[in-house]
Amino acid sequence: MTTDTDSLQNRAQSSRLGRRLLAERYSSYWLTGAGYLAIALFAGITLLLFYRSLPILSEYPLSSMLTSANWDPAANNFGFLPAIVGTIYVTALSMLMGVPIALGAAIYIAEYAEGRTKTLVAALIDVLAAIPSVIFGLVALIVVVPVIGRYVAPVFSENTVGVGIFTVSLVIAIVVTPFMTSLSVESLESLPDELRETSLGVGATKFETIRSVLLRAAGPGIFSAILLGFGRVFGATIVPALLIGGQTQIPNSIFSTGQTLPTLIVNDFGELMSLPLTQSALIFVGLMLVIVVWLFNFGAMLVQQRLKRRWQYQ
Repeated sequence: MTTDTDSLQNRAQSSRLGRRLLAERYSSYWLTGAGYLAIALFAGITLLLFYRSLPILSEYPLSSMLTSANWDPAANNFGFLPAIVGTIYVTALSMLMGVPIALGAAIYIAEYAEGRTKTLVAALIDVLAAIPSVIFGLVALIVVVPVIGRYVAPVFSENTVGVGIFTVSLVIAIVVTPFMTSLSVESLESLPDELRETSLGVGATKFETIRSVLLRAAGPGIFSAILLGFGRVFGATIVPALLIGGQTQIPNSIFSTGQTLPTLIVNDFGELMSLPLTQSALIFVGLMLVIVVWLFNFGAMLVQQRLKRRWQYQ
């Protein structure tokens, strides 16, 4: 009787083990397929954009399109330089304004705020990160544009109604700062308390601990937050479309109107869709966006791996 009971138990355990191994195998297949699907989607999108860009690439040299400042699709002039310069201005200014604020807010929430204050500030940051960017754009049209046009630009002897490169950069910095702050807070809070206690135990002040120990240990995570923020800034569409002015010209100051690569697509694709060569040129702009973001992400990934090896705290 005991032998029969043991046999039944062994068969039941073997059956459960078999089901677990089968589930493990199918899970492995599913996860592997999901990874390959992501690669296939990226490759498919890139190849489609490249294929649809061939008409413009076969008609005009790439160097002339990238260096020409003349954008007039009706006359078959496809100069991307104004949009490229506008994109660089907006991205650089937005990151310069947003990164220090995001880092400071993250340090305050993770290391200084306590109790209800910390909960409230963190919750407000998360809410701001979730607000659609179009809301920021609409509020900026009502509040920020008049303020910059009437009070800020005249200080620098600039005559503007308020829309332009600086306005877009300011609003996008506000849009992306909560996003970078939330990710940076997670990186700082994930650090073990032993790091703080050890540093404070050898006589370091709290600020010295944050500067020399915590920021170093959380560096790769904070770098990832800044990287993701860059991606959002570089591909921002609705805020620049509302606030940049839509003038395809090389800006002569940060208060000038201009154009970015995403807004070039948004402003011209619908009305010029019937023109094959213009459509191909705008699709090529999309291809440039994909390539630049991929190259930046790939380079940043290499830098991040080096930072992890150099800034490891284990």
